Amino acid sequence: MRYSKMLLPTSKEVPAEAEVISHQLLLRGGFIRKLTAGVYSYLPLGLMALRKVTAIVREEMKRAGAQEILMPMVQPGDLWMESGRWQHYGPELLRFRDRNERECCLSPTQEEVATDLARRELLSYRQLPVNIYHIQTKYRDEMRPRFGLMRCREFIMKDAYSFDADDEGAARSYENMRVAYNRIFARLGLDYRMVEADSGSIGGSYSHEFMVLADAGEDTLVLCRDCSYAANVEKAMVAPVPAPAAGVPLEELRKVATPGTKKVATVAEFLKVPPQQIIKTMIYQIERDGPEPREFVAALVRGDREVQTVKLKNLLGANEVNSLTEDQVWEFLRLPVGFIGPVNLPLRVVADSEVMAMVNAVAGANEKGFHYQGVNPERDFSVQVTGDLRQIAAGDRCPHCGGLLHFREGIEVGHIFKLGARYSEAMNATFQDREGRQRPFIMGCYGIGVSRILAACIEQNHDRNGIIFPMPLAPVQVILLNLGLEDEALTSAAEELYQALLAAGVEVLFDDRDERPGAKFKDADLLGIPLRLTVGRTFKQEGLVELRERKSGETTLLPVDQVVAAVQARIRRELA
Repeated sequence: MRYSKMLLPTSKEVPAEAEVISHQLLLRGGFIRKLTAGVYSYLPLGLMALRKVTAIVREEMKRAGAQEILMPMVQPGDLWMESGRWQHYGPELLRFRDRNERECCLSPTQEEVATDLARRELLSYRQLPVNIYHIQTKYRDEMRPRFGLMRCREFIMKDAYSFDADDEGAARSYENMRVAYNRIFARLGLDYRMVEADSGSIGGSYSHEFMVLADAGEDTLVLCRDCSYAANVEKAMVAPVPAPAAGVPLEELRKVATPGTKKVATVAEFLKVPPQQIIKTMIYQIERDGPEPREFVAALVRGDREVQTVKLKNLLGANEVNSLTEDQVWEFLRLPVGFIGPVNLPLRVVADSEVMAMVNAVAGANEKGFHYQGVNPERDFSVQVTGDLRQIAAGDRCPHCGGLLHFREGIEVGHIFKLGARYSEAMNATFQDREGRQRPFIMGCYGIGVSRILAACIEQNHDRNGIIFPMPLAPVQVILLNLGLEDEALTSAAEELYQALLAAGVEVLFDDRDERPGAKFKDADLLGIPLRLTVGRTFKQEGLVELRERKSGETTLLPVDQVVAAVQARIRRELA
């Protein structure tokens, strides 16, 4: 490829709209151009980098036994109504009506379409297991698309769907994909972690996310310093709570006046107790399927803790969990926020397991200006559901080894789900088993954000001069600079070297532009191509070509007849 003939509009200026470094460099390097909010065109180098990602994905999916297909982007709303997600997916699902007034949507994901395909084509256990995947454009109508390719409306995704006859087979399919995903992200040269995760709107009982570690990440990861435990902050557990100390005398329950003390800190100061001795009671409205779709619940955590609403949602099997304002709590329940507690509370009570280990605690008395002291859970109030509700905090201990947990920011680039029969039962997708009975498929689904990987890679691999592509993800492997267009000997040598590299199968961008050497060097650094060859003054004086590695800055001078072999050796080393 000759630079002079390419659509490659680089820029020195940092675009005002670009908040994170990947967005800035993708725009400055001419990889993408914005069409409208959250929607981008991929220019030649951007598309080449994406194809590097998809090539590795396809190789590893083929190795894992998955079969590539291509499903439609426009989906009938009827399928989503069958699965129950039409009502629950949210405004990110772009709905519309066709000319016949039929409800449709643009695909944000393909569980419904894949399940419909399976129920039509996979009729017998003899056909199972099956894993199908495709790489396709998706659309999610994000309210605030931002950060370029990291959070956009239209994006490219690889999504796969496995169909098995039983849980054991589904577990094997899940493990197969887990191994494949680890191979994919390792081959892409990314510093990543696989973490336990919440299944979100996809559903299912079990899932893992693959997170690229980066300061600009939108997700917070919880990692153990002493073992391999890793989880999304929404899923992270802590070491088990110790049982109450034996022999501690239980105090009598007594109501005390606490005027003007609505916050945990002020209650603690007023009563001269630590926040850990206070039971915090939060009121939520939950929505779920069933005869009583809406319900108010009280969630209890220790005073120094916060409720993790995703954990609360999962513990209650709810579709949504919504916090209430102080005015709403009073309007709906006639309870004074800041003085609410579980004793004699006429609501369903859900308690974090830490609360159940508390002795002689403080809690609101459900009367403005009053709290209870000497509150003991087993004696003084009833709890309908107990579990892990707390938001993990600095200083918490690992549930596996007891080591200290810490936080890192990450960018989600992959997610695998164990779906079970969530979709097959809802959509009556069945196969005939060995005994001739109809049984629902046991499913899994597995996604990779192909276009997001490009942004995540740059967040991890850049310096003040531009991108530093790892060899597996680089749009091309070598950029060749001719610094003497007016010099016939230099131009002839550069042209011969360009042709020799192409003949050897090296991917090369030949900068043959009539530009100053400084501009060519700056653009080469901006584009982040791993190897730079320069035919310039050193060649004219000594017959040597300069080979420079973008990542290390290491420079080597080589006779022209050794350049191709040296380049090939470095490429092999980086791709090994």
